[in-house]
Formats: sequence, structure tokens, C-alpha cells
Amino acid sequence: MSLVEIRNLTKTFRKGDETIVPLDGIDLDIEAGEFVSLMGPSGTGKSTLLNLVAGIDRAESGRIVVAGTDVTALSKARLADWRAAHLGYIFQTHNLIPVLTAYENVELPLLLLPLSRSERHKRVQIALEAVALTDRAQHYPRQLSGGQEQRVGIARAIVAGPTIVVADEPTGSLDAATSLQIRELLVRLNTELGMTMLMVTHDETVASIAGRRLQLDRGHLIERAESRVESQRERIEDGG
Repeated sequence: MSLVEIRNLTKTFRKGDETIVPLDGIDLDIEAGEFVSLMGPSGTGKSTLLNLVAGIDRAESGRIVVAGTDVTALSKARLADWRAAHLGYIFQTHNLIPVLTAYENVELPLLLLPLSRSERHKRVQIALEAVALTDRAQHYPRQLSGGQEQRVGIARAIVAGPTIVVADEPTGSLDAATSLQIRELLVRLNTELGMTMLMVTHDETVASIAGRRLQLDRGHLIERAESRVESQRERIEDGG
């Protein structure tokens, strides 16, 4: 059984008299430890699929099973508990709380879990170490660069040891140099910590860090062939 199993997933929207179908009977399997990127033009439903996997939105039909749990069958209350324990979400615009320090922003998801203060501290320290920000733990978002803010957001996404991490355009608001740093970090979280990731992007360069690439086209998923040119993921893994 795959870690994530999506079967016959359909999502529609109404726009005036028109029915828009961004996802039309989608099937997708993601294995534990995989890094999958999903490409497609704006408005094709990439983020919609991400939010369905995250249990933030509901589909008209189909099933999403994550580690044996049918997410589509959970109530709102149980979905909130499931997300806290099993899902890490990396946003494009960080979504940090400005009045909280980096440490407190990372700790926030753990407050929803039955953990002692010492266990929370241990997990936050590990997450900050993973993104190389232990020296910025007591800084507020306004005292951080854009790349540091995104790394805090990534630490927050991984702090609870999620079953799957979903990322929505994680480098979309960053400059080229900072984007490269974040791409390198995502690859290392996948290869060194074995984190399962599903990432949405419209950028071919960003998509190339994933081990598997998909394209969303007219409501259907298409597997993308690997480029003959050495991928950025391979260069990152080789230290270049």
C-alpha cells in the first residue's frame, strides 16, 4: 500500500453559469520517502489538489487515503487533529506570526499535541537545527531575511514529524540566490531525513529537484519524462 492513495478525485467550481473542473477523476499514488513535484499554469488546480490532500478543502467525489486514514471521510474536528499530527504545510509567503519569535512560531503546531514542555523544546531545537537557524531562535520575523523567514516556515512544517509535507510554491516569493538555498534544503530534508513531499510549482527549475514530476493538464495528471540534462536535484546531491 502506498503512503498516499488518491482515487477518482474530482473537484468543481461554479463561475457564473460555467462549471469549472480543475480535477477530473484524478488517481495518484505517492510512496513513503518520495519527493513529487506538480506543475501546471496558474488556475489549473495545483493548489486545489494540495489543499485536498491537506484536508483544507473537500472534493465532490473520490478518496484520499494517507497512511491508512481516509482523509475524505473525517469530520472537521477529526481533520484538525489529523493535520496537527500528520501534515506539514510550507506556504509561499511564510505565514509567520509577527509577534512571536522564530522559536515560538516553530513551536506553535506542537501546542495542539499532547507533549510536555521539554519534549516540545527538544523538537523545536531539532527542527531549527535542520534548517540552520538555531542562532535566530529568539528573533522576530521582522528581524529575519526573506530566506530565513521561509526556513522558519519549513521548520514549523517539519517540527511534528509529519507523515507528509506539502509545499505550495515554496520559492515563489524569493530571489534567485535564496530560492537555491531553499531548494537545497528541501532536497536534503527528503534525502537525509526521508520526508515525503508533494510540492506545487510553476517553475521548471524548482520542479527539477523532485525525484518524480507530474503535470496537471485539463483536470488530468500526466507523468513528466526525466530530462536528459543532469537535474538540479542530482547537482545538489553531489554537492554542486
